[in-house]
Amino acid sequence: MRMRPTLSWTPAEDLPPGTTDVGPVADALRAGGVLVVSGAGLSTESGIPDYRGEGGSLSRHTPMTYQDFIGGAQARRRYWARSHLGWRTFGRARPNAGHRAVAAFGRRGLLAGVITQNVDGLHQGAGSQDVVELHGSLDRVVCLSCGAFSPRRELARRLEEANPGFEPVAAAINPDGDADLTDDQVRGFRVVPCAGCGGILKPDVVFFGEAVPPGRVQHCRALVDGAASLLVLGSSLTVMSGLRFVRQAAESGKPVLIVNRDATRGDQHAVTRVALPLGAALTSIAGRLGIPLDSAPTCAAYRPR
Repeated sequence: MRMRPTLSWTPAEDLPPGTTDVGPVADALRAGGVLVVSGAGLSTESGIPDYRGEGGSLSRHTPMTYQDFIGGAQARRRYWARSHLGWRTFGRARPNAGHRAVAAFGRRGLLAGVITQNVDGLHQGAGSQDVVELHGSLDRVVCLSCGAFSPRRELARRLEEANPGFEPVAAAINPDGDADLTDDQVRGFRVVPCAGCGGILKPDVVFFGEAVPPGRVQHCRALVDGAASLLVLGSSLTVMSGLRFVRQAAESGKPVLIVNRDATRGDQHAVTRVALPLGAALTSIAGRLGIPLDSAPTCAAYRPR
């Protein structure tokens, strides 16, 4: 099983540049059976930064690895202090036009499914059903000792009680909900154990360096097998966890279409890459298909308080 490492890559110079023509994507959706694979770029218009796009957080932020998290109490203190603060901001994010478009496509029966690499819950907040959260969700917490799951809002309440007055100002919020804080700001933060067994609590997300659960991977592979085409939205496909599905689709002769402003690691497998902002591109596609987007207020992914 492959891990979720932090990778760097250089875009191939011999590939054609992205286009602004959304026609091929609209045609694929019109035909139906489209499997969506979404990444952090879909949520940037909701105020959640990307990892690798323009201004991406990897230029200033190294995500917590699984090995660091389980390796020491200090790393866990740093993570939970930063994540506890980031959760408050993260939980106020609302689905944007891109999320609403994906939900509308699903309601029209045009999709074979949605696989998201995001942990923000915004697809569900927009109304998408049966979303496969490839990297898990920040809305849940798991105990590494007894395996019990619990709501993140419950942990947030316990952390607030254990750390009264903890109100540092973060430099930035990252795609994993981690706030940028200094060592001085996290010093003295109290981490709470599992309420059931006293074990170590971890967000139910796949950290960098951690394996995606095999059953989840197999479910996603089955979705690719059953799809007519694959549509990547807002992912650089730099990590193998998402790229493998693009390769699988291409190897089986299924069209791969990508909407991402920057070049991606999967461009060589794609029949087209639309280099437009996600919200504008998907709104335009919905218009071509005669699908109105729900303009009613959408709910937050999480309710941290």
